[in-house]
Formats: sequence, structure tokens, C-alpha cells
Amino acid sequence: MKLVEIIPGEKTSQEITELTKEYVKSVNKEAVVCRKDVPGFIINRLFIPMVHEACFIKDRTGATLEEIDSAVKFKLGFPMGIFELADFTGMDVIHKATTEMYLRDKKVINPHPLVEKMFDEKKLGQKSGEGYYKYSDDKYERISLSEELAEKCNPIQIVANILNNAAWLITNGASDIEEIEKAARLGLGLKKPLFETAKQIGIKKIVDELNKLAEECGEFYRPDPLLISMQ
Repeated sequence: MKLVEIIPGEKTSQEITELTKEYVKSVNKEAVVCRKDVPGFIINRLFIPMVHEACFIKDRTGATLEEIDSAVKFKLGFPMGIFELADFTGMDVIHKATTEMYLRDKKVINPHPLVEKMFDEKKLGQKSGEGYYKYSDDKYERISLSEELAEKCNPIQIVANILNNAAWLITNGASDIEEIEKAARLGLGLKKPLFETAKQIGIKKIVDELNKLAEECGEFYRPDPLLISMQ
């Protein structure tokens, strides 16, 4: 991965931050600065809650793993599906990040019990031979996804989740749109800018979806003030 997140402390000088950025560049990586020490920083703040949300979407809609992953890949510009990416990352990594983020601030993540269950059962993904999907050997294999399967799933709740988290980072002074887009491109492999996708879907539609989820599933889904202002 090309991405390196830099998180300055309260007393870190700009000079030290710039020096660190230069070092990251010198080892052929690209730096993104997370301006505050917030749970998950930037990439995990976007990615980890999204894994849990994909599980909730499967419960709510009855969509299959392949349908959700196909929608994410072909409609949202991800290099692979969320479940596929989770298996590639490892459920041990995701469970650990979930625990740490939730301990720091329960408002930043809505844990789905399946993630902990899979961790407890050692279904860690590709590295263990089984996660959300099963794998035949120790070599990484791609899941069969298609545009036809993508048409069976509306990914608006995925977009709503990741966009609300991005807005949270901005509202809380941890990042801005430019840095978030850079982090998403480098860390998640997004082929299309997140906020561009959101505008194509419609910010108002996304805010309405979040408000609906908040009424049905709890205040975790309440839209960030930034999203409301962007309608």
C-alpha cells in the first residue's frame, strides 16, 4: 500500500510534520495527514464501519454477499467488494480495529456481531481459508462478481455510511475533502472520488436515507451537519 497516515500530536511542530512527509516520500510512499488523533484516523474511520454496515445491509435487504460486493465494485468504483476486501485484510485486523475504535468512542462505529463471531471461530478470511467466502488454498483468489449481480443491490446505504464518516472527519477537524479523497484512493483503491459519487447519487437522497435509518435503527445513523448543509 502506498498510503502512510501521519498523525501529529498536540505539540508536534509543522516543521516535524513536513519532515515526516518528506521521509514518507523518500521511501516511495504517499502521505496523508490526519490532523487530530481520532479513533481510526482516516482510512479505518471509513473502512471499518463500512464492513459492519455491509453486514447490516445483508440482514436488512436479504442481498447476497456477491450482490453487495458487485454493487460496490461496479457502481461505486471500488477495486473489489467490501466482504472480499475484508477477507483480504483479515478479520483479526478488522476485529482489533473495531474493538479499539469502539472503546475510544462508541459513536464512531456500530459493531455487527458477525465480525466478532467470525474472529472467535478463526474465520479470518483468505489467510485462514475461510471468512465471508471460502478459499481453496493459500493463494488469493477473486470472487465471481458481475454487473448483473450489481443490479440486484442498491448501494446507497454503503455510500451513506462512508460519506457520513467522511463528513464526521471534516466536522471534527481531522481532515478535509482533498485529503480524504487522497486517502480513499490510496488506501481503499477507489477509482472514483467519493464525493463525486455522492453528488451523482444525490446528497439529499443520502441524507434522507440516513435520517430514515436513524429513525429505524438508531441515532448512530443521524446525518452529520456537514452533509445537511451540502444538500
